[in-house]
Amino acid sequence: MAIAEGKTLPFKDPKTVDTSILETFPYQGPNQWIRYTTNEFSAVCPFSGLPDFATVVVEYIPDQYCVELKSLKYYYLSYRDVGIFQEDMTAKVYQDLAQLLKPKEFKLTVTYQTRGGIDTVTSIDSKDQ
Repeated sequence: MAIAEGKTLPFKDPKTVDTSILETFPYQGPNQWIRYTTNEFSAVCPFSGLPDFATVVVEYIPDQYCVELKSLKYYYLSYRDVGIFQEDMTAKVYQDLAQLLKPKEFKLTVTYQTRGGIDTVTSIDSKDQ
């Protein structure tokens, strides 16, 4: 079924992202960079409701906590039907994980699949904040 011009597919508000699903476990080791990568992230364009697919890379030096991976996966899945701009998604994930982990250093990089012939990569680094 074709979508008429000016119409969008339905989507949820970014406030529905479930941050309560995120869990941590204690970390007491030496300084080390931890990197998590997934290429299974998706949200939707708030103009069209069409999906945006991305690779998300989380890199951090933990202070006291690490994120539990299953909870991180469920957190990412809570974005599946959320209408959010790419830049806003990166900012929200950064804020949510930075608040949860309070890491010594933290960098988030999101590489979106090409849309309209344009490639988008967004990143936030705690060194720049």
